[in-house]
Amino acid sequence: MDRTDKLHQQVNRFGALLVDAFHYLALFAIGAAIVWSAIYAFVSISTAKSHASIEDILLLFIYLELGAMIGIYFKTNHMPVRFLIYVAITALTRVLIGDVQAHHNPDWSMLIVSGAILILALANLVVRYSSARFPSPASSIDKA
Repeated sequence: MDRTDKLHQQVNRFGALLVDAFHYLALFAIGAAIVWSAIYAFVSISTAKSHASIEDILLLFIYLELGAMIGIYFKTNHMPVRFLIYVAITALTRVLIGDVQAHHNPDWSMLIVSGAILILALANLVVRYSSARFPSPASSIDKA
């Protein structure tokens, strides 16, 4: 092994170390922001209102799903796409409930939001089926 190969190997190790450091720093920052936002929302709900509405509870579920997604990503280095779909479904459900409570009359927006929820549910079904039927091979990063 010549000197250039050793230098190249050391630079690659240092680069991988920097990428991993940024990766963990970003995960901790995102996780802290989620916890901070969830605590703020919970405190706002408990101090400003005498009870939590269904919209408030769904907001807390969104924070829970985001936190779970960060935890899974932290442990496995894989982005759980299903959790993003769950967050989107929960957010659209929150919008739908808020729209129904505010207007009390059905209109096209209810149908559009319901259709979007259905499309996301079907996308989740496709993701689950394809990941079970066609599992991805372990990457070289996972083997190291």
